[in-house]
Amino acid sequence: MIRFMCQLLETIRIENGLPLNIAFHNQRFNHARNALYGAIDFLNLEELIHCPDDLKNDILKCRIIYSREVEEITFEPYHIRLINSLKLVNDNSIDYSYKYLDRSHLNLLREQLGNADDILIVKNGFISDTSYANIVFRHNDRWLTPSTPLLKGTKRENYLYSKKIIEELITPNDLHKFSEARIINAMINLENSPIIPIGNIHF
Repeated sequence: MIRFMCQLLETIRIENGLPLNIAFHNQRFNHARNALYGAIDFLNLEELIHCPDDLKNDILKCRIIYSREVEEITFEPYHIRLINSLKLVNDNSIDYSYKYLDRSHLNLLREQLGNADDILIVKNGFISDTSYANIVFRHNDRWLTPSTPLLKGTKRENYLYSKKIIEELITPNDLHKFSEARIINAMINLENSPIIPIGNIHF
């Protein structure tokens, strides 16, 4: 069920003071504004993002909190988090089809991660996402991503558009087919994503 009057979040990677992958962020941002709030005007995030001069040499995470209109824009230095293991967690009711600011459901699932670095959510028998990123699996020279994501991330959409990855239904029983996994999101490219050995994904 779509939740109205909720705050949403857009996270954008900033390099040399410039937002990356902005066309895909604009598309998701304006689609959400229209679908949840009926906004029909197009807002260009690139015109709203003004990187502080003293941070322009850093890699930044830009966080945009919004509903119908942009409510807050903040910047912080970004350092990639090392993910080496995942725990499969089942949840058939979770809904994260929009990038909600409220992550309480995801945080509740993360309480089950045990000794793993993050969770990998299984919904209705199919693999979806980790708690904060889409996932891709290597099969020979191809990269596959679940066709059942919780959230269609902007980096995922970019890679699908450029055919660097392809969609496929993936269940936990399919994991043995792959040689490794990596996570991708607005801040993490496929090339610099930590390698997750398939043997490190477990129930």
